[in-house]
Amino acid sequence: MVGSGVSPVTFGGGAGLAFICGPCVIESREHTLAMARKIAACAAEAGVPLVFKSSYDKANRTSARGYRGVGIDEGLAILAEVREAAGVPVVSDVHDEEQARKAGKVLDLLQIPAFLCRQTSLLEAAGETGKPVMVKKGQFLHPEDMRFAVEKISQTGNMQVMLCERGACFGYRELVVDMRGLAIMAELGCPVVFDATHSVQLMGGGGGCSTGNRQYVSVLSRAAVAAGVDAIFLECHDAPERAPSDGPNMVPLSSLKLMLERLVRLDRALRQIGRWEIS
Repeated sequence: MVGSGVSPVTFGGGAGLAFICGPCVIESREHTLAMARKIAACAAEAGVPLVFKSSYDKANRTSARGYRGVGIDEGLAILAEVREAAGVPVVSDVHDEEQARKAGKVLDLLQIPAFLCRQTSLLEAAGETGKPVMVKKGQFLHPEDMRFAVEKISQTGNMQVMLCERGACFGYRELVVDMRGLAIMAELGCPVVFDATHSVQLMGGGGGCSTGNRQYVSVLSRAAVAAGVDAIFLECHDAPERAPSDGPNMVPLSSLKLMLERLVRLDRALRQIGRWEIS
């Protein structure tokens, strides 16, 4: 369960589909609070549980000129305010051990970026906070090998581990989602999240920044729900064309409520008829 003192969100265990959603990066206090309130309202109207996500530091920009965010101290203060104002749990990335320790005092869920999913000291530090940890699978990693990330966290005594798929790179820039990976990671006994917006990213394809194909977010999300994921991760923005990070991937805020409603209806229908497997 993610979140205490606010509307908690349960991932896995038959709880139904949950959502992690927010703008890619914190642009300002005002924008983040406004987005959090609007996204929380969409989730409430759609009747779905929500964790709000935004990054205080995008440390893996393609170019040194890329916008990184407001920094950890200001960012955590804003996310703490979001938590109270919108009444939802909050998550952001951590990139080193000190960030994990500091963020663990504020965030309800710690996110390990895909490029750092093998960093032992970072995973251990995140586990030691006692907070739930979501590890994004590296674009270079077989889903089976995520068991080692789970071990690194669980050996700290923290068993609250979630795994997140965001596509695999089989060549330059392009990401491909192998839906078998969702089932493989589910066999590790952790809730599985599908990152629908980063999965359509073209890494570095924008001449010093990443671009993407948001038109495929919907079809990949539906496929992931059909595959049985516990949550969908969606980055969302009120004006993606002006966003300083990952605009081409993000879902427009105007489309969010309908998308949430349709995905949760699909999840409920599949749970009602029951999923089946061939052995």
